[in-house]
Amino acid sequence: MANPLIDDRLVDLLLRDVLQAERLTALPHFADHGPETFELYLSACRQLARGALASSYRPLDLEPPVFEGGRVRLHPRFGPLFTQLRELGVIAATRPEEVGGQQMPLTVSTLAHTYLMAGNLSVAALAWLTTGAAHLVEAFGDDAVKERFLARMYAGEWTGTMALTEPHAGSSLGDLTTSATPAPDGTYRIRGAKIFISGGDHDVAENVVHLTLARIEGAPEGTKGISLFAVPRLREEGGALVDNDVHVTGVIHKIGWKALPSLALGFGDRGDCHGWLVGAPHQGLRMMFQMMNEARISVGATAAATASAAYHEARAYALERRQGRALGERGGEPVRLVEHPDVRRMLLRQKAIVDGSLALAATTALHADLAEHGPEDARERHRLLLDLLTPITKTFPSEAGFEATALAVQVLGGYGYTSEYLPEAFLRDQKLNTIHEGTTGIQSLDLLGRKVMARGGAGLRVLAEEIQRALAEAEAAGLEEGLRAPLGAALGQLGALTATLGQRGMAGDTLGMLGHSVDYLTASGLLVIGWQHLRLATAATRRLEGGADAFAEGLLRGARYWMATEVPRVAHLCRLCETGEPSYLEMQPEWF
Repeated sequence: MANPLIDDRLVDLLLRDVLQAERLTALPHFADHGPETFELYLSACRQLARGALASSYRPLDLEPPVFEGGRVRLHPRFGPLFTQLRELGVIAATRPEEVGGQQMPLTVSTLAHTYLMAGNLSVAALAWLTTGAAHLVEAFGDDAVKERFLARMYAGEWTGTMALTEPHAGSSLGDLTTSATPAPDGTYRIRGAKIFISGGDHDVAENVVHLTLARIEGAPEGTKGISLFAVPRLREEGGALVDNDVHVTGVIHKIGWKALPSLALGFGDRGDCHGWLVGAPHQGLRMMFQMMNEARISVGATAAATASAAYHEARAYALERRQGRALGERGGEPVRLVEHPDVRRMLLRQKAIVDGSLALAATTALHADLAEHGPEDARERHRLLLDLLTPITKTFPSEAGFEATALAVQVLGGYGYTSEYLPEAFLRDQKLNTIHEGTTGIQSLDLLGRKVMARGGAGLRVLAEEIQRALAEAEAAGLEEGLRAPLGAALGQLGALTATLGQRGMAGDTLGMLGHSVDYLTASGLLVIGWQHLRLATAATRRLEGGADAFAEGLLRGARYWMATEVPRVAHLCRLCETGEPSYLEMQPEWF
């Protein structure tokens, strides 16, 4: 049987029972949708993912893009696949009808698009990069900029990138040096260099539009002086597209995501690179965070999708491969790998990570929908949750998803690290997700240094209320105390720790507050995934009221595993944060 990539039963349960996505159709923005349109879109994405995308994954991985004559050429199968995504309306699926979109809830599209990511993440990524770039133009561009770029980007005729990183600065965007000089025609002349620009050049669309951060001459130093520009590879002059002085200066050779080019770009080597200002001057980083935060959720969803595809490969192998005898048996026929307890341990751990990660990505998307389109009096609550959950959604599926994918390799044993089987490629892909859109360390500083402490900890209080509500619903559904008590205890521990760390920060002890920020982020992830498993277990328990159900039994075992093995780790991580365990904090450079 072909790899299903994502378990349809899980997606359906999330949308119907856990998130109750149908309620979104009561909101004016989503009034034209219903269960039928949701299912149509999900079915179309499933079919494309399991067919053309999945069958092309290995060929595209084996033959990465080539750099010839100053241009990047992708695998011959990439273009037709991208055309199919365009025709499906993936790029503008969530955007308003007036800009060519379907006004699909992000809750639904996030789960639908995980199939596409699991099928071939490089092709899917070119689409969602374009979505994010076009959304910046839609949200902040003036009418002239929208007229020039928006329709063709949402149609996929032109693709988009986020051009932030520079060779000397990395993630330190305040140190960027790309310059923008005002020109008499109202545009700017852009000059500088960018690196790690995914999809920065290719031959599958007519043009590429780089949403580029640059500093207008005379602007303030640091992040306060950064502006945002739309810089196309080709610009329109006299009804024709002409070279805009944007050139590939190098191709990055990556361990994963091989089919999507990552490039070094030069802007304005001839002094003729035209850029169009998007939004107000010196507000570029604030605006770019819209795309960065959307991309962080997409990276988390991609990591969950990749872990899911790897899990299903391992599961199928373990159900078919016969090797060894059952514990305590000396004779007889070899048994399937799945009969061995340690293999079941590895498979259950993968399943628990995958189920929790997909649920988290969909939950975060739901709060994004409600923060923008929900009742006015509740939007701030959902914004607080969205802000708090975004760094966790980016990080947990990436870090734990890498572990889950490594377990898939382990289940296959010696075959797992060969290129004849897919898990080794999934493992290479997965590692990039811990780095894309801000490393784990950066996400931890964002969570603890900004999101948790904002408005006096309001976001964490709202999260605590959501978890308490889930605990009450679980109790009403008859869930055993062992599935509830660990989560309640962990919530109290994290809340008390947050108050302690906040006091340190207010007293000026930045290191005491943030020195163990990654441990804080890890603890938050374990807690939040526990919340997701509790909700899944509640839905599974109600499902079992109708009779025997293997899928529901599996969800319950995943929840029990998480509550027994992972949620108790929150206490240990909280102790590390509270005591400021000093081993690496005290290390001096010369001691390494």
